[in-house]
Amino acid sequence: MNRGFGPALVRSFSDARELAQAAAAYVARQAERALAERDGFRIALAGGSTPKALYAALAEPGILARVAWSRWQIWFSDERVVPAEDAASNYRMAYEALLGRVPIPKGAIHRVQTELGAERAAELYELELGADPCDLVLLGIGDDGHTASLFPGSPALLEDRRRVVAAPSPVAPLERVTFTFRALNEARAVLFLISGATKAERVAEVLSELAADRPLLPASRVRPRGSLCFYLDAAAAARLPAGTPPEEEP
Repeated sequence: MNRGFGPALVRSFSDARELAQAAAAYVARQAERALAERDGFRIALAGGSTPKALYAALAEPGILARVAWSRWQIWFSDERVVPAEDAASNYRMAYEALLGRVPIPKGAIHRVQTELGAERAAELYELELGADPCDLVLLGIGDDGHTASLFPGSPALLEDRRRVVAAPSPVAPLERVTFTFRALNEARAVLFLISGATKAERVAEVLSELAADRPLLPASRVRPRGSLCFYLDAAAAARLPAGTPPEEEP
């Protein structure tokens, strides 16, 4: 089912597997569009179990065969300040689920250098990211309404100059590196991936704030210059109001 909430298109799917398959097709379409217009496809990955299912779907033969992996540039919208081999590392998860299974050049995978500490890693990552916007940023929503590592009450919420900063987390790991709203909102497209009944109430709140143009939670402050999509499974979509028919599919 497709619904519109202010600037956001919302699509809901029967279960997490259907969501992952549809999200993989969406990412492939965004890559094709970017590569038809530019030299490369800049995508920022997210951590979490729902993006992990997407990454596994992208590595399946049907998608794998149609993707020009050699022209992708991989970034991370946030990272935990842990060693790259740590189980909590977003890089490790993405590498095991996708990056180590597809022919992306190693030099095109831009890992946050967490071994340097949060502040220095953020400084270097911002320099590496540069001013070119991402073609697609993947995000999720936490139970408190945070996205990337932009938590309620964080000083990172006030940053309007930098694109990458060190940010505290109320839950372990306590140090993070994150894209700021500047980097997120410069993106050509943002895709939120959300599954599970525990997220239903918060998702409804975020989308209501988007529709009313009264952003309070961090996730409802994401307003990219391009398209904004939410892909939900049925459990995550269970508390949504009716919404309105979307004008078109991005």
